[in-house]
Amino acid sequence: MKGHWIDYCKAELAWIEAHKELPRAEAHQRFVALFGRTDVTQGAYAALCKRKGWLTGRTGCFAPGQVPANKGKTMPYHPNSARTQFKKGGLPHNTQFLGHERLSKDGYIEVSVAETNPHTGYERRYVQKHRWLWEQANGPVPDGMALKSLDGNRQNTDPSNWVAIPRAMLPRLNSRFGRDYDVAPPELKPVILATTRLEHRARELRKGGKP
Repeated sequence: MKGHWIDYCKAELAWIEAHKELPRAEAHQRFVALFGRTDVTQGAYAALCKRKGWLTGRTGCFAPGQVPANKGKTMPYHPNSARTQFKKGGLPHNTQFLGHERLSKDGYIEVSVAETNPHTGYERRYVQKHRWLWEQANGPVPDGMALKSLDGNRQNTDPSNWVAIPRAMLPRLNSRFGRDYDVAPPELKPVILATTRLEHRARELRKGGKP
């Protein structure tokens, strides 16, 4: 009965402690056969050992140099398992091939291109599609510059929709204190961009920098 206290005599406890390193199932079977304790389940036997701190000493991990029992053996054929096994040369169903596109958390389209990933060394890596297409047509984005979507749509990757502007202009266009360029009416976007350019140029001239 659940919650019922089980008493053990000294001889039984001594035997259990002496055989604590046996696998629990084997030790329990031998204990029941020796002492006739059919009232002691394997769970109760294991719980007693746990309370007493009588551990088997096994961690479940392979010890250094230990050879697995199934090493070198061929797995028995079974049609169900064989159907789901990887075949030589096969690729997982979620393999992303060259040209695969995905959407970044910032709302930009990314595309897999044939360039070595500098972090992993893999033969492909994801890049922002609008920047990659723009650079194919115009060359690398100059230092200190950033690409800005003219229509405010980050997913419009046509190179003609992007213009290189000083990075310092970005907060003036869309930040908390900017002019909400991306959501402004189309007819106002050129005016906002031109005004922001003039402000940036004036600021650089006051600082004595390049216009």
